[in-house]
Amino acid sequence: MSQLDLISFGESMVEFFAEQPLADALVFQKAYGGDAMNVLVAAARLGARGGFISKVGDDPFARYLRAEWQREGLDLTHAPVVPGFNAVYFITVLEGGQREFTYYRAGSAASTFRAEELPLAALTTAKAFYTSGITQALGPNCRAAVLAAVRAARAAGVFVAFDPNLRLKLWTLAEARAAFAEVLPYTDAVLISGPEESRTLLELDDPVEIAASLHARGVRIVGVKQGERGCTVSTEGRCEQVPALPVAVVDTTGAGDAFNGAFLYGMTQGWDAIASARLGVVHASLKCRGRGAVASLPARDETYAAAQLRSL
Repeated sequence: MSQLDLISFGESMVEFFAEQPLADALVFQKAYGGDAMNVLVAAARLGARGGFISKVGDDPFARYLRAEWQREGLDLTHAPVVPGFNAVYFITVLEGGQREFTYYRAGSAASTFRAEELPLAALTTAKAFYTSGITQALGPNCRAAVLAAVRAARAAGVFVAFDPNLRLKLWTLAEARAAFAEVLPYTDAVLISGPEESRTLLELDDPVEIAASLHARGVRIVGVKQGERGCTVSTEGRCEQVPALPVAVVDTTGAGDAFNGAFLYGMTQGWDAIASARLGVVHASLKCRGRGAVASLPARDETYAAAQLRSL
């Protein structure tokens, strides 16, 4: 694997989407999703060279998943097919934009990943590394692997970004808080959602206070994602509210991941955090016009035009 702009560590799942409530649906459309992969694809659509660290179960979905990821130009050297199964989730978007999810992921191939399996040579030569609280929550081995990964990346001078992506169906709040705290010393940027996630995890909902709290714990860059209000980004000395792009919202699934991917793309291109956040907000806003975490991600030219940026 040659040097990559971005390496992401986590799990990608098979998605089955229905137009009706799950209890009533008879027809489902197959896709894929999961924050670690969503972030990679969002960055790749803008031109990033991305690589995935994971495991893929050797079930009937393996060929489909890898083919789709390769179509996005991703390096899958460190996402091998192994004995096991791939996690699956079912989703529908209800009236009012509310989403209904059901997951089947416990014991998946990706959840068996261990710290000693990390591809350190690739990880420590990338420009940026991304992982999340969801990856930590897949099990004790994955939590240990996340900690080992951020330590190795940080020691090698790789830009480390972390999204707590709190999912209390996967573990307890006490576990989530402890796992979040253990990675902060090795994290350059925390990309958190507010106010619900920040209030639950940090007992804070004001973006300025959230940023100050995380800066005090050693984090250089804090992005507080606020949905239709955009994002507040803070860099210890500079704090700016970046407004969202007005769009007709169809589905917000994966919008935060779209922001993360575009933000990280900007950072790997040498942009500052504010400029990267502006690109992230536009990329995420445009994604919300269509259904799905990945299918509706815009291409580079569209995002650049909406952001009024010159194509490089």
